[in-house]
Amino acid sequence: MASISLRGVQKAYGDGPQVIRDVDLEIGKNEFCVFLGPSGCGKSTLLRMIAGLEDVTDGDVSIGGKLVNDVPAAQRGVAMVFQSYALFPHMTVYENMAFGLKLAKTPKAEIDRKVRDAARILQLEALLDRHPKALSGGQRQRVAIGRAIVREPGVFLFDEPLSNLDATLRGQTRVEIARLHRQFADASVVYVTHDQIEAMTLADKIVLLHAGKDTERFGSIAQIGAPLDLYHRPKSKFVAGFIGSPRMNFLPAKVASIESNGVTVTLEHSGESVRLPLQGGRLSVGAPVTFGVRPEHLEPTHNDVSDASRGDAVTLTRAITLVEELGEHSYVHLDHPGGAVLVAKAPGDARLAQGDRARFRAPVSACHLFAEDGFAVAPIDTIEEHA
Repeated sequence: MASISLRGVQKAYGDGPQVIRDVDLEIGKNEFCVFLGPSGCGKSTLLRMIAGLEDVTDGDVSIGGKLVNDVPAAQRGVAMVFQSYALFPHMTVYENMAFGLKLAKTPKAEIDRKVRDAARILQLEALLDRHPKALSGGQRQRVAIGRAIVREPGVFLFDEPLSNLDATLRGQTRVEIARLHRQFADASVVYVTHDQIEAMTLADKIVLLHAGKDTERFGSIAQIGAPLDLYHRPKSKFVAGFIGSPRMNFLPAKVASIESNGVTVTLEHSGESVRLPLQGGRLSVGAPVTFGVRPEHLEPTHNDVSDASRGDAVTLTRAITLVEELGEHSYVHLDHPGGAVLVAKAPGDARLAQGDRARFRAPVSACHLFAEDGFAVAPIDTIEEHA
């Protein structure tokens, strides 16, 4: 088993802009770490630098406490599973899984044991004599994973391994990867994906990466943390908008007042007043801010509450413009002055229809506020990091 350490890692191609900027990251032994972010943010590049398939422009990469900047990929003790499977079409499943071991001159009996053990774990025993063309996409991906398993590496690297599979196979293979990680508890896993469902369900730790100009302004890493930390405590508007589906609702607002026990803001266009138990030290009266609330926290209510905020909850009354009925629940699109997108989540049996005017309620503990610089305003019981 091996930990991974990245210190001041940078990557640029020639005189072009930096693809990876200012990455400091620790991935512990046995940890399942997911690199998540939009297209072009450098997820795969960062993974390939750990693997040794890309040079590091600046900074240090260490695996198991050993600096590996100049160590060839084959000697780093890592195994990589690619998006494209990369199977040899003329070889059987058994031969594909055994290939790396043969190159390493592993004894034949040991190769056979490792291949058959991996095949049993991955439910490939009946397929060992088949060629890749006779396999489904999910079976091919399991063979690629098996080829990595037999090497018994300290680190597994997955580069968007499920992106070529259909939705059903993605779900099944995701469960298998989670099960494998528990079974091979000695190995650390680094997994690249743009799919937040994969990230949220698989990761012990998510590394969410910026893209484009945000990388130049803030560095490559937007936030590191456990999946639910990023969901409940996003450090910025970017994180809040990326994590969660549908995305968080963002409504423009201005600071109306600042007290020791909270901040009151006025929603633009509607004029509604919202009071939140947040620190106001970084804010000033009249400053533009963004109010955020997730659709799943904005629920229909029949309570007779006329004010927009009543201490423990925020209530908004809106006309319904569209109802997406999905069975167990519905997504309700609401009209908001100024044209901002506002979506609420309602139970599937809620009697809501286009054209209705309804009241929706969210607890203040589930509401967020983002300053003009994009960083989150901290709750009163925490210490602000961007003061």
